Amino acid sequence: MRNALGLMLGSVVAAVVIAGVWFLTSSPRADQAALQTIAARPAEPLPAATAKLAAKDDVEVTAALSNKLPIPAAPKSTCANPDALGVSRVVEIDTTGGPGFGFEHFKQLDFLTDKEVVLTFDDGPWPVNTPSVLKTLADECTKAVFFSIGKHATYHPEILRQVAAAGHTVGAHTWSHANLNTKKITDQQAKDEIEKGFSAVKLALGSAPAPFFRFPELQHGPAAMTYLGSRNIAVFSCDIDSFDFRAKDATQIVNTVMTKLDKAGKGIILMHDFQKHTAEALPTLLRRLKAGGYKIVQMKARMPLETLAEYDDALIKEQKVPVTSTRAVGSVVQTVSQ
Repeated sequence: MRNALGLMLGSVVAAVVIAGVWFLTSSPRADQAALQTIAARPAEPLPAATAKLAAKDDVEVTAALSNKLPIPAAPKSTCANPDALGVSRVVEIDTTGGPGFGFEHFKQLDFLTDKEVVLTFDDGPWPVNTPSVLKTLADECTKAVFFSIGKHATYHPEILRQVAAAGHTVGAHTWSHANLNTKKITDQQAKDEIEKGFSAVKLALGSAPAPFFRFPELQHGPAAMTYLGSRNIAVFSCDIDSFDFRAKDATQIVNTVMTKLDKAGKGIILMHDFQKHTAEALPTLLRRLKAGGYKIVQMKARMPLETLAEYDDALIKEQKVPVTSTRAVGSVVQTVSQ
């Protein structure tokens, strides 16, 4: 009798426990409690589902959504100077056919709007002066185009790499700064100056330069122009020539540029990072540009230049650049003690 009563009582207790578990896990109240717990967790931001369409001549980076996990967009570089001149827009150049820029010689492509300026520097890289120019540009969070002389690139490759690492566009300015528009220069010599200059810049950078070229002294030889067009290399003249190589001091450079710019209203400014007075003038000049309401446009190439192997190889031999080892690092350098 006692065994039967105990068995009955145990069955009742088991039934009550089972009912309680069912109630807690299956009832609407349980679901609501679970939802409230999830809702109480801090919400995590989701990536944007749509990307803003950029203007055709603006270069912007957009992120896409993954089917699995969101991939965060690369962080944009920030400027430490809240009052910096900065960059108003970036234009990408299709250099097919060798377009020309700068109204002093080429008037077909009027892409700058009122108060827009492109900063360009010739003849570098050079110790002291080029790093000074780079620092000033960095302080104002702005960008420029540098047209390097090939010889100078081989003298100071580490400085030219600093130019590229800072996000500036690097083109070429011949191998030796030869005037390509004289009877003394043959067509083959002009080609050699152009191609050797680009190969030297590539060798210094360790990567292909932009297909951007500026003639020394802005002397545009017709045969050389045709050749550059066949190589799909854009040619740069200027709108505002600073004549900084003639200036007696930094003040004269600033006054020359601003006087011409205020009259023209916009344009590509030609300067030389090779010149000491230019490096000295640049901080004041950039502040004057900002105060005058001018905005900087950065020019980039859609595709890098494919240099010619014959000039690359010849320059490597000429410069006696050591052949890079193909052996793995671990087979060359091994830790034997720590």
